[in-house]
Amino acid sequence: MKIYATLPEKGRDLRLDLFRGVANWAIFLDHIPDNVVNWITTRNYGFSDAADLFVFISGYTASFVYARMMMDRGFIVGATRLTKRVWQLYVAHIILFVIYIVSIGYVAQRYSDPEIINEFNVAGLVDSAVETLRQGLLLKFKPVNLDVLPLYIVLMGCFPPVLWFMLRRPNLTMLASIALWLSARYFSWNFTAYPAGTWYFNPYCWQVLFVFGSWCALGGPRKNMAVIMSPITLYVCIAYLVFALVMTMAGRFPDLGAMFPHWLYSAFNPNDKTNLAPYRFLHFVVIVIMVIRFVPKDWSGLQWKVFDPLIVCGQQSLAVFCVGVFLSFVGHFELMMSSGSLLAQIFVSVTGIAIMTVVAYYISWSKRQDKPQKPAAPRPAAAMG
Repeated sequence: MKIYATLPEKGRDLRLDLFRGVANWAIFLDHIPDNVVNWITTRNYGFSDAADLFVFISGYTASFVYARMMMDRGFIVGATRLTKRVWQLYVAHIILFVIYIVSIGYVAQRYSDPEIINEFNVAGLVDSAVETLRQGLLLKFKPVNLDVLPLYIVLMGCFPPVLWFMLRRPNLTMLASIALWLSARYFSWNFTAYPAGTWYFNPYCWQVLFVFGSWCALGGPRKNMAVIMSPITLYVCIAYLVFALVMTMAGRFPDLGAMFPHWLYSAFNPNDKTNLAPYRFLHFVVIVIMVIRFVPKDWSGLQWKVFDPLIVCGQQSLAVFCVGVFLSFVGHFELMMSSGSLLAQIFVSVTGIAIMTVVAYYISWSKRQDKPQKPAAPRPAAAMG
């Protein structure tokens, strides 16, 4: 079958690293309740948030990395490389899972605060430890804030055939993904969770963001630049961003929400994150359009030193994400045990981001040390007098 997708240009796209770093920092901040600093994250100013960005970039990066390999070396090689990545993600999740639940259990016991166990959804470990751990290995049992990585694992695990079709029929694959998303919303399809309920991030729905990222990586926007760069598109995008801002603020402030008709307010509040509401997906598409228009790949601002910490955190995304999830628990506990003052909130937030950044820089430095150093060029022999 003929290839119709447009492969991305070779070379690192620093926009991906920058926005992935932004997503990691925002996820850390958003996971700390009653933290004034998380008002700087995007979830407070529109329908979509850092989780949408994380999943989209994951799909974009997976296509960016593995599409050419699948074309040059065949489906089997590409699929096995993707499977290797899935295994790395799974191992990272299990390590984080064990450290997370042990830390929660230790804190609950050390400070005689059993409510922490209930708050972080690990009460099952007390009543049925073996079964709860088994379900954790199957990705069905997830403590609070450990939902994103299992979603990523499932989406990557199912991606090889999707990528094969995306390379050959990108638009049709994107339409099929949209159809699955809408069908899952209509028929209430979701994965079951343990001990009850369903996944917080419905994989049947959130896959549309992952596939959308793949579609963008493989030339979707480039084939529609006339529409993206149209002045009418710009005006519509700005209007929708303003509308999303107003509706989100209405949900944050009851007095503002009371100014709108109930049917309008209730259509967007609460925000349906589990099943990825259409207004939420559309909001993210609008953001992607605005980035394409105003932040090109060769934007000189990507070289600004102020963005270096974010870019490095994006380049070491998996490790930084795992550290951030753990630090969000530490930060939450610290605020619970302290006064929870404004100064404490700022201190916890800044310290956590600093630790994540140090981890990212250390891993980058360590990887450079593992690469063989090029031998220095020999000096020219001195001329004989």
